[in-house]
Amino acid sequence: MAERPSPPLDAGSRAWSLAASAVCLVPLLLQLPGRAGIGIGTLALLVAAVSWRFRVPGWLRLLLALALIGLVLSTSRFAFGRDTGCAMLAAMLALKPVELFTLRDGRSLLGFALFAPFATFLLDQGPLSLLLGLGGAALVLAALLRLAELESASPAATAPGPWRRLATVARLMAVGLPLALAAFWLFPRIGTPLWGVPERAVARPGLSDTMTPGEWIDLLGDDSPALRVQFLGAAPPREQMYWRGPVLVHYDGRSWTRADWLDGLPPAEATHGTPVWEYEVEAEPTDRRHVVALELPLAAPEGVRMAHDYSMSAERPLSSLRRWRMRSAPPRTLEPELAPMHRGLALRLPEGFNPRAVALARQWRQEAGADDAAIVRRMLEWIRGEFVYTLATPLAGRHAVDEFLFEQQQGYCEHYSSAFVVMMRAAGIPARVVTGYVGGYYNRFGDYWVVRRMDAHAWAEVWLAGRGWVRVDPTAAVAPERIYDTVDDLPQGGFDSLVRMRPVTDFGDWMRRGWNDFVLGFDAARQQRLLQPLGIDRLSPSQLIVLFSALGGAALAWMLWLVARGERERDPVLRAWRRLGTRYARLGLGREPHEPAGRWVSRVLAARPGATRLAALSARFERWRYAAGGGDAGSARALARELLAHRPDRMQAPEKSR
Repeated sequence: MAERPSPPLDAGSRAWSLAASAVCLVPLLLQLPGRAGIGIGTLALLVAAVSWRFRVPGWLRLLLALALIGLVLSTSRFAFGRDTGCAMLAAMLALKPVELFTLRDGRSLLGFALFAPFATFLLDQGPLSLLLGLGGAALVLAALLRLAELESASPAATAPGPWRRLATVARLMAVGLPLALAAFWLFPRIGTPLWGVPERAVARPGLSDTMTPGEWIDLLGDDSPALRVQFLGAAPPREQMYWRGPVLVHYDGRSWTRADWLDGLPPAEATHGTPVWEYEVEAEPTDRRHVVALELPLAAPEGVRMAHDYSMSAERPLSSLRRWRMRSAPPRTLEPELAPMHRGLALRLPEGFNPRAVALARQWRQEAGADDAAIVRRMLEWIRGEFVYTLATPLAGRHAVDEFLFEQQQGYCEHYSSAFVVMMRAAGIPARVVTGYVGGYYNRFGDYWVVRRMDAHAWAEVWLAGRGWVRVDPTAAVAPERIYDTVDDLPQGGFDSLVRMRPVTDFGDWMRRGWNDFVLGFDAARQQRLLQPLGIDRLSPSQLIVLFSALGGAALAWMLWLVARGERERDPVLRAWRRLGTRYARLGLGREPHEPAGRWVSRVLAARPGATRLAALSARFERWRYAAGGGDAGSARALARELLAHRPDRMQAPEKSR
């Protein structure tokens, strides 16, 4: 038997299908790398415009598919992961409208489009992605309703406008909301995912185990939040907010790296001063394990390990939002007794690199004698008097420190900290590079501090007798009037615009923090403490399953009742027809559930020959219900009114059998 051909789409149904798939594609494009997102979005618009009027030949479809695959792979540098897979999905969805001509094509496109918002959540779980994804899913359901109306060819069904159709979808989504909420709050969670999701092909910005000149340019240009910190009491001055991260000690002439073996040693001896700051850190996801804390942390939080140099790392990569409660205090002394092995590590320099810097540092040592602090002050005075700060620096050569100190004399924190530590080591002073963040921006809406990725910073620590490791920030020694690339250097009009927009951005970040706390931060530990206000300290997995089963079952029962009730009473003509049958049932002439309208009317006419009005109404109902082109919305409303108004004549009731 030959398969029945799928009916063609009309213009309205095609428009609904294209609009729904486009809205589904938008949140996914926003999460892709800029060039890939713009390229795929532009191609999607061109494909939709061309395919609206012409049928694209098969060879051109193949060329477009190959071009998209090449764009995606080149953008991801042929690395396979979540980014590459999601970009490939977006590319195929952008190309799918070339096949949009029949009802089957429309349903295929809409079904495929639903994958896009779900794929978005593999890359981002923010509120904007959720809202855009829900909007796309709602439009897809509305478009599927439109296709169902087209297939039924019922004028009464096609009469409702787009807002009525969207309202129907909203009601359906509201019906399923209680079950979704029960699953979110009560379905037992575990610490790690059930499935192995590969890491993203494009790494998220974050602090690294290494520091190489020029490596931080992308990080310093990223104004997205890295941390949100709320102090439980007084906050330190902004200039004292040094957020300690990885400590780098190995130097090969170009790059600085960590000494991993220090992670296995207990934290060095330290005495803390006052005041003690207590605060909560909310760290945005990154592909690293590094945990930063205000200098100097008193202890590592649960699930975090503190190394000998007071840098901290988590047990697993911070691929999701994490939150810790910490306490810190400024150090009075840090490792006042330096072991010979540690001293040698903090003095080591590679042979054959930066001869001019090494020679100058040794000269300073001869002139200063045993006064290490004098050498530190001399270096800072040199930087303060002759150096400037800028991100626009040329790529360093073999002798990077020599080029920076004696030729360029301009750069940013990577250059200053690296050159400072090299000079100190060459002068015989143990020194190391510390990376992390500095400062923060106060959000008055939520009473917390935002530390952005562009606040990433590198400074130095030198070891001085009697004090141990002492923080020295050579970048801060640069004269303020010589610093480039700051907000003050923006055109005044642009700066005023940023100031005016600041309340809006602050409010948006406060909303995002609330989302993080309410949704993304709801992990297994918080779920187990869900009923603490009711006196239940901890819910076991079995208790969660019982509670979820009870509330989920109640939600399902409510959903089924609403759906069944809606099916009975949704259409006004059907509702009026059933009420008419109920009126005749009071006279013993009710319509049986299995009985067609024509047969029922024949039975009524046999008992009541004068019921000609019922016969006319029944004929009109059959045409409306079953005939193609049975009438418009106006005639359907008129039929419903007449069915409701009709009353059987009680005086002609049939005699009941004795």
